[in-house]
Amino acid sequence: AFTACYALTSITIPASVTTIGEDAFQNCSALTSITIPANVTSIGSYAFQYCSNLQTVTFAEGSQLQTIGRYAFNSCSALTSIIIPASVTEIGEYAFYNCSALTSVTFEDPNNWFVATSSTATSGTNVTLTNAAQNATYLTSTYNTYYWKKSV
Repeated sequence: AFTACYALTSITIPASVTTIGEDAFQNCSALTSITIPANVTSIGSYAFQYCSNLQTVTFAEGSQLQTIGRYAFNSCSALTSIIIPASVTEIGEYAFYNCSALTSVTFEDPNNWFVATSSTATSGTNVTLTNAAQNATYLTSTYNTYYWKKSV
């Protein structure tokens, strides 16, 4: 929808939106902030890839977000922190790859997460997500090639 919209600096997505599609804001290099409403349940693959000036991603209170797609925030090199809503149950491979400034990732619900090499896996390597700095390292490098899943 907004791919390569180089002049777009910020956007508030309407509350009626439930999905941010693949490539929706890819290469919007001037984008510095995004507010995602509670009704959004999925962020598609590559949605914010190469948004190199993206500093702030805000999820509305009561977020229903379940899925963050593959490469969704890849190369968002100005992003320093993010809070993953408790409703999220899946994060795709390379979702935060090349986010070189990302030093703090807080999971509202850090329990029952595992990483696996397949998007259809039902089990894998359990990860402890109670340290925001360590979480950032996990997402950007240690486990960036993995699919992240939450056991229900």
